[in-house]
Amino acid sequence: MGRRATPHATDAELEILQILWHEGPSTVRAVQQALDAIRPTGYTTVLKILQIMTEKDLVERDESERAHVYRAAVTEAEVQEEIVSHMVDRVFAGSASKLVFRALSATGASASELEAIRGMLDKLKEGSHESD
Repeated sequence: MGRRATPHATDAELEILQILWHEGPSTVRAVQQALDAIRPTGYTTVLKILQIMTEKDLVERDESERAHVYRAAVTEAEVQEEIVSHMVDRVFAGSASKLVFRALSATGASASELEAIRGMLDKLKEGSHESD
């Protein structure tokens, strides 16, 4: 079975997914209050976005209680992979190395992050030798 395609999430949908990933299943009111801490957001706006996200299979709705509870139907890793793949294709002409170089030059990396990147590169290098 192939990898499930993750529908492209808008910025507002990503904010809601972040809340659901970190807080777990939540009511519309709980999501709205979490967003309200960032910037004023209306209840009906959050409800509408969650309804759209349900149609896009980004969230699932539990209707067993009076207040519906929403939970993320996609993982953070799935969404990150979809966004990075899209960015590599559209912005960096399919070159992952250009993306990595630009990301590191734009934001830098701590010593521990660089060590983790080296470890990941070593694992990838080992894997490519096995397929030679």
